[in-house]
Amino acid sequence: MTITLITGANKGIGFETAAQLLASGHVVYIGARDVERGEKAAAALGARFVQLDVTDDASVGRALATIDAAEGRLDVLVNNAGVLGAGITDGPTALRAFDTNAVGIVRVTEAALPLLRRSSNPTVVNVSSSAGSFWAVTNPDRPEFGLPLALYSASKAAATMLTVHYAKSQPGIKFNAVEPGTTATDMTAAFGIGRTPQESAAVVVRFATLGADGPTGTFQDENGEVPW
Repeated sequence: MTITLITGANKGIGFETAAQLLASGHVVYIGARDVERGEKAAAALGARFVQLDVTDDASVGRALATIDAAEGRLDVLVNNAGVLGAGITDGPTALRAFDTNAVGIVRVTEAALPLLRRSSNPTVVNVSSSAGSFWAVTNPDRPEFGLPLALYSASKAAATMLTVHYAKSQPGIKFNAVEPGTTATDMTAAFGIGRTPQESAAVVVRFATLGADGPTGTFQDENGEVPW
């Protein structure tokens, strides 16, 4: 039995990742900031729910304590929660984007490490973005080239770098960042682009189900490693 926690899983890619991992036999905890939405999503899937706001240390601590009490370990952590940080580029918007997309990874991962260390095959997947790749945003042939998302891109670059450093500092745990592909979600509705969350969740699921000999410290999409 594989115990999995997915942050920001009440909709979009997180929700579809939960659905696919449940279908493969995982016990899935849906972490969501909004209790009503999170409980509704968990009930729809047959998953378990924990209230989890990645920008709130106390909320994160309570969520991991709940999983610890119920399961005694955590096998897979998917850091999926994110915000776009679009619109006005100012200090408060930047703080929110980095607090959710980068600092949130640190909060949840640090709280989860003691539980992950009790797993026989601990795995962390950080949902990043090629919008945070210097290679992609400077390449006119890439969709990221035309996206006016400075704060999102910068915070996702931080998420990928955090992944590399966690992989180096925690050699017993696999850490990988994934680019799930351009996806049509609530977050990207204004751009009118992307494929279904079901399709994009597949690469997240692939890295959430790695064997013990799987890679660590990489940034990949469905086609392999992404330059950044």
